[in-house]
Amino acid sequence: MDETIALRAADLPEDATCLIVDDDQPFRTRLGRAMEKRGFSPILAESVSEATRLIAAAPPAFAVVDLRLEDGDGIEVVNQLHESRPDARAIILTGYGNITTAVAAVKAGAIDYLAKPADADDVLKSLLAGPGEMPEPPENPMSADRVRWEHIQRVYELCNHNVSETARRLGMHRRTLQRILAKRAPI
Repeated sequence: MDETIALRAADLPEDATCLIVDDDQPFRTRLGRAMEKRGFSPILAESVSEATRLIAAAPPAFAVVDLRLEDGDGIEVVNQLHESRPDARAIILTGYGNITTAVAAVKAGAIDYLAKPADADDVLKSLLAGPGEMPEPPENPMSADRVRWEHIQRVYELCNHNVSETARRLGMHRRTLQRILAKRAPI
């Protein structure tokens, strides 16, 4: 953790509760531990319904929310959070970044929109950025190959795992798409 982050973490507000909503249990737990080391009091949830219940009981000051959850999307959580606590600072995490969802996240009140896998220091920078202040760009952004792979996976998912329909929408040969889908995600 660099000195700037350490100084900012020391200047956390008195209420440093941070709701972390992600259906990927290992990622959620890792991020929770990392945020706790940085001075936050993490509250973990795996679904929109669980997050909504936690927000109703005690709205947190901060939130880190995955965009796509099994029972809905993270924008619902951000909306609920801002209804309960207008001063809360929330960011959206997603493996499927696109302009439409980024705009929707900002309209819902998210202060930033980060691509997964997001580093805990990048999350901290975004949560603690001052009003109108842009956080520094991430140290390890996704590679162009990873962004392409994520986009293909997203379209494939939206096409209900139909290879022919996905290939048609992406304008690529079906066999090329099958080879890409058979490979592991690039780093």
